[in-house]
Amino acid sequence: MSSVRARQGQVPRWQRGEKAPLWLRLLPLVVLVLLALADRITPDDVELSYFVAALPPLAALLYGPVSTALMGAAVLFYAQYDTGDFAHQDGVLLSLVLLCVTSVVVSWSRTRREALLVTVGTAAEVAQFAVLPPLPAVVGRVHCFGLYRAAELGALVSGDLYDVRAGPNGVRAVVADVEGHGPGAVATVSALLGAFREAALDDADLPAVAARLDRRLVVDSAAVEHAELFATAVLMEFAEDGLSVRVVSCGHPPPLLLRDGRVSELRLDPAPPLGLGLTGFGPPQVTVVPLEPCDRILAHTDGITEARNAEGAFYPLRERLAALDPSEGELADLAEAVQRDLVRFAKNVEDDVALLLVEPDSDNCPDGPEAARGSGPAA
Repeated sequence: MSSVRARQGQVPRWQRGEKAPLWLRLLPLVVLVLLALADRITPDDVELSYFVAALPPLAALLYGPVSTALMGAAVLFYAQYDTGDFAHQDGVLLSLVLLCVTSVVVSWSRTRREALLVTVGTAAEVAQFAVLPPLPAVVGRVHCFGLYRAAELGALVSGDLYDVRAGPNGVRAVVADVEGHGPGAVATVSALLGAFREAALDDADLPAVAARLDRRLVVDSAAVEHAELFATAVLMEFAEDGLSVRVVSCGHPPPLLLRDGRVSELRLDPAPPLGLGLTGFGPPQVTVVPLEPCDRILAHTDGITEARNAEGAFYPLRERLAALDPSEGELADLAEAVQRDLVRFAKNVEDDVALLLVEPDSDNCPDGPEAARGSGPAA
């Protein structure tokens, strides 16, 4: 497959219900051993045994109920036989027993909750991948790679979308940005993708595709009182010989043409965004862009160009892209290099980020078919 999803604020795997790393699982046992050693080498008037009470709750956060019970038994054994008079003070041993029992109950409850969260999270990921499945590396004769970074913590799909589809009228691609982001925008993303996939098969030209997407948003808005549902989009249709691309923009940032290491912006005549409910949706202007062998096109959402650094400056995509050797290497490497550079520039990216790299008919490159650079890692 030829797309990858990046999570905003990646959470360590062990915090998502998976097994904690070995060093963390050994921590309670190591602390117990260190306490026992420290208790032997310190003077009698220095009491360290009180710290043993922290071990059962720590074990409850890291272990299952059985391992937590074993750790509790080790703590009670240590308190009873290796701490002098500490455990024989009034109520100390009973308090430790209650603490160990409580820790076992907490561990049992935590493991059940984590198992449920893992199940729910897995179902959510499957649903999100169903809405926006990974792109194939090649569609028709067009090589492609998509990268998606949702603004919502832990989300894989939000308010941006991209897709590449082959149909009777050639290979068509879309990159769009729905108003808003987060779970509330996913339904709109799903509706637009469904409309685009039907249009890729049925509609004869790009203005008709744009009209279908616009109608989808207008109809969905009519069903919701005071809805403000709109989207920007760029649509592309690649010629069979790979030597031209037809482009339509509906209020969307223009794609970038990558040619011989240079980066230029496609000059388009943009139409208004989709879904505004304007009377008589006028057909947007189609721009035909001639292509040369090995040309690449990068279409993106404004989450990239509107990301700011600490000084408030916007991310200069064209300038930064030109420094990344945009005509060399695989599409996947270039997309991920852009993402790394974006994160270095703007530590906190607050909007969804989506980019689609396409390379029409890269078999025509002078270096031959092995220069087809569109394949990438599985999502």
